[in-house]
Amino acid sequence: MGYQPPVRDHRFVLRDVLAIEQYANLPGFAEASYDTVEQILDEAARFNAEVLAPLNPVGDKVGCAWSPDNTVATPPGFKDAYKALVEGGWPALGADPAWGGQGLPAVVNLAVSEMSSSANMAFSMYPGLTHGAYSAILAGGSDAQKALYLPRLASGQWSGTMNLTEPQCGTDLGLLRTKATPVGDGTYRITGQKIWISGGEHDLAENIVHLVLARIKGAPAGTRGISLFVVPKFIPGPDGALGARNAVVCAGLDEKMGIHGNATCVMAYDEATGWLVGEENRGLAIMFVMMNEARLGVGLQGLSQGEAAYQAAAAFARDRLQGRSLTGPKNPDGPADPILVHPDVRRMLLDARAILEGGRAFLLWTALCGDLARVHPDEGQRRRCEDYMGLMTPVLKGYLTDRGFAICSDAMQIHGGSGFTEHFPASQYLRDSRITMIYEGTNGIQALDLVGRKLAANGGRAVMTFFGEIDAFVAGHADETALKPFVEALSDTKAKLQDATMWLMQNGLSNPDNAAAASTDYLHLFGLTGLAYMWALMAKAAGGRIAEGDADPFYANKVHVGRHFLERILPGAGAHLARIKSGAATMMGFPNEAF
Repeated sequence: MGYQPPVRDHRFVLRDVLAIEQYANLPGFAEASYDTVEQILDEAARFNAEVLAPLNPVGDKVGCAWSPDNTVATPPGFKDAYKALVEGGWPALGADPAWGGQGLPAVVNLAVSEMSSSANMAFSMYPGLTHGAYSAILAGGSDAQKALYLPRLASGQWSGTMNLTEPQCGTDLGLLRTKATPVGDGTYRITGQKIWISGGEHDLAENIVHLVLARIKGAPAGTRGISLFVVPKFIPGPDGALGARNAVVCAGLDEKMGIHGNATCVMAYDEATGWLVGEENRGLAIMFVMMNEARLGVGLQGLSQGEAAYQAAAAFARDRLQGRSLTGPKNPDGPADPILVHPDVRRMLLDARAILEGGRAFLLWTALCGDLARVHPDEGQRRRCEDYMGLMTPVLKGYLTDRGFAICSDAMQIHGGSGFTEHFPASQYLRDSRITMIYEGTNGIQALDLVGRKLAANGGRAVMTFFGEIDAFVAGHADETALKPFVEALSDTKAKLQDATMWLMQNGLSNPDNAAAASTDYLHLFGLTGLAYMWALMAKAAGGRIAEGDADPFYANKVHVGRHFLERILPGAGAHLARIKSGAATMMGFPNEAF
């Protein structure tokens, strides 16, 4: 049957858990009544299941093709699908109406993005990065730059990229060498090489807008001397009419483990014409708008590949006949039982469901925070939500991609030897998902960002607010019998995270290696706490429906999966805390020459 978008789950989270209609009086939400959102989700599901998903194996097997004239052809069917995407208005869903967008909340756009990423991760990266470029120019561009680029990026008429990495520097952007030389007429000549540029060249859009980090002569050393430039493939006139080809070319494509349908390019800039975005030497701050959006998007990719892999594994488990149930035949008229009857197969499938459904709620909850940070009338609520966006971004990126890859691996395990062949989709999901743990900042970097910067920001205000929110929920539902397992588990896990936070404050300052050694476990403990909170919220919403007499099995199944999370996954919080408190002595005391 292939991938089917989990629309029912999106509806549940948006309507019953987050209750987005309560914000109908806020900008953007006025156009997002539940009926409208439901129609958008249904149509997005149809488009992604019928148009994008069938192209996913095509993109994997055929890939992109580079030609000596420095052009790149995307896989068969991608151009028509992109045209349909643009004509359907999907790229404009979350863009500002002032620039031709539909202005819907990011939380709705995220649900649609999950579908497209599950259906075809490589394809979805083209419009995904374009929206990131749109956001960066919106945040830092001049009025003229906004007028020229934003409507065309919002519509998908033009696509966008971000150019950071160079052969000698990835995470350490202070080593960046690409140079920008002022011409004197407001333009700069950009010279240098960028690598691993997703969507750097392709045949989908009529123009590609590159956002390029470069250093102006005489700029301060390190990251303080980096500026941001917009460098279009074709130089547009003020009216958007395309002019001469700019001096930027794709010098080749990288051969990759996965996401073959997305062009990962080596970009060569040879005195290409560029325009400064924002102020000199302040480019990294603007680029971080795009990078932070991309990090949330990568967390979504981890979830989305896990969802697609889970669906494939569950279908295989229902159909594959192998062995007999330990408690007696469940398919007595057949030669064997479906492997779904075996406890270990069910363990892997329920582990996946528990992580995916909790992670989906966590992502949508955070996206709603992003919306409220922009439009809520109360300054305190805006500040709280902005704090949460900063705090949760590395958690979502790191935790969901680590766990998403593990789900893809389990999905291959469920397929057995069939999964190791290219006759089944498990291999592609595993290969495609692996990059999510690496790009937009490796998960180790996300963990360091969390413990080294995000926890301490504003005196720890964000994490303390989060602790207070959980405490308030626990206190408010302590006497509800049906919720008791979820409330107690949430309280216990939050206490472990708070204990770990205090340990880091006490031991990380005196020896930074302690904080760094604990960082990945801390990130995963934080992820588990976030999911525990989401499962408590979902259990409350589902339980409310059941108490009202709703006999839809969806709600009972939701609570059942939540109990699996409490019993089989959440106990891992204790192991993370123990590893955090072990410190760095053993890790750092091993002699370098012994490796």
